[in-house]
Amino acid sequence: MTSLNIRQIRTIINRNKQYEYIFNIIGLLSMLVGIVTLFALILDLCGDGLARISWDFFTSFPSRRAEQAGIFSAWVGTILVMLVTASVAIPLGIASGIYLEEYARKNWLSDLIEINVTNLAGVPSIVYGLLALGVFVYGLNLGQSVITAGLTLALLILPVVIVSTREALRAIPGSIREAAYAMGASKWQMIWDHVLPYSTGTILTGIIVALARAIGETAPLITIGALTFIAFLPDPPITGQFPYISFAWLLAPFTVLPIQMFDWVSRPQASFQVNAAAAGIVLIAMCLSMNAVAIYLRYRLRRKIKW
Repeated sequence: MTSLNIRQIRTIINRNKQYEYIFNIIGLLSMLVGIVTLFALILDLCGDGLARISWDFFTSFPSRRAEQAGIFSAWVGTILVMLVTASVAIPLGIASGIYLEEYARKNWLSDLIEINVTNLAGVPSIVYGLLALGVFVYGLNLGQSVITAGLTLALLILPVVIVSTREALRAIPGSIREAAYAMGASKWQMIWDHVLPYSTGTILTGIIVALARAIGETAPLITIGALTFIAFLPDPPITGQFPYISFAWLLAPFTVLPIQMFDWVSRPQASFQVNAAAAGIVLIAMCLSMNAVAIYLRYRLRRKIKW
């Protein structure tokens, strides 16, 4: 190799390093723009609504007087709706992802299903609201209830859970599957004992993203008839009489924090704008708490695998 060729190789390497450095700078600046914007919005929200947060704000029902209005029915409704959403979307999404990735034959039908699932992840949420209005409210006569809202949001995030589950399973090396088969494991034993434990962290990441989207949705819930003013709570799920468990709350009317914020923001009084900002802080705190639980579970699972 001549000295001229060596110089050319060094020139190409230095040029590629410069391009890599420039790309790193651009990526860092892009990330900082998003982070700074997010922190600015959160600080502005806290500056407007932090003083309004109190125990009475959490335990009071909505009112026509801003000083007496609270989010009691809204945050309880949010928890109940998200409970239904998670109970439906997570098992169905993970099971569907496992079937499509591990059991389904690779043919035109599976390719068609994969394309449609991926496209459904980008469908506007209002479309799911219209679908739920026709199927759940009028078709199944579930009415404007907690279970209707939970099923609607479950349909909304189901494609995200399926796609994240498939990507997590696809990232597991084939050698792990082959080693399990070599030890005499069945297909389900290979998935349950080897593939799923290694992919759980990535699956939980997809679930975090999906639930974070669902908790802030407003359009589909307005479409199915969520109440903007509700001064009562659904029936408790646990009762003092046998069988001690009640499902009447599933068919109760509901409201959620995004709907309550929408109602307050639409009013001209400045005091209601403060209430909306305070409700936004609570919604962010609920979302972060939910994400923190999922991140903790992911950390424990990964640590267990390492040991």
